[in-house]
Amino acid sequence: MKEKQVVKKSFDVFLSCLLLIVFSLPVLLVALMVKITSKGPALYASNRIGINNSIFKMYKFRTMRINTPAVATHLMDNPEQYLTPVGQFLRKSSLDELPQLFNILKGDMSFVGPRPALFNQQDLIELRTKKGIHTLVPGLTGWAQINGRDELPIPVKVNFDEYYYKNRSLRLDMRILLMTLFKVMRCEGVDH
Repeated sequence: MKEKQVVKKSFDVFLSCLLLIVFSLPVLLVALMVKITSKGPALYASNRIGINNSIFKMYKFRTMRINTPAVATHLMDNPEQYLTPVGQFLRKSSLDELPQLFNILKGDMSFVGPRPALFNQQDLIELRTKKGIHTLVPGLTGWAQINGRDELPIPVKVNFDEYYYKNRSLRLDMRILLMTLFKVMRCEGVDH
């Protein structure tokens, strides 16, 4: 298993460096769009659960106004009221996720793995811990995301995460990356 981890880590570092170079202009343009259309910083860092339930700062382009309550979007009544003028576009296109390339480069995340839980999503954290999923490096995308993304109930999401945990391989990672690309291009599965 160690050899597979080295290959996966090498792939993550190589691809994140390549994509940071390729997307450097779009990253700057998105940052500028966020700054021009709303008050506050372009980047947002949220406390997320990493490998072995450690906490790390996950970066995203800010899509919500600075006065937004610090709860998961799916728990809010009418979360659209908090979106910035470009927030919905950034979420639908997944451009808000581009700063996570830095998290991948740092080793906090991988391209593929279970999406990192918010620090206050105790139900998700507990279920993942019971099934051993917490021992994986969280991902930019994962098996649960290509099978439903935002609209999945937490127990179903954890079942998909468990499938990935038990069947993870470079082949499955490549399949997930390709399927993610198609979903992102079609803007599928984003509720908010």
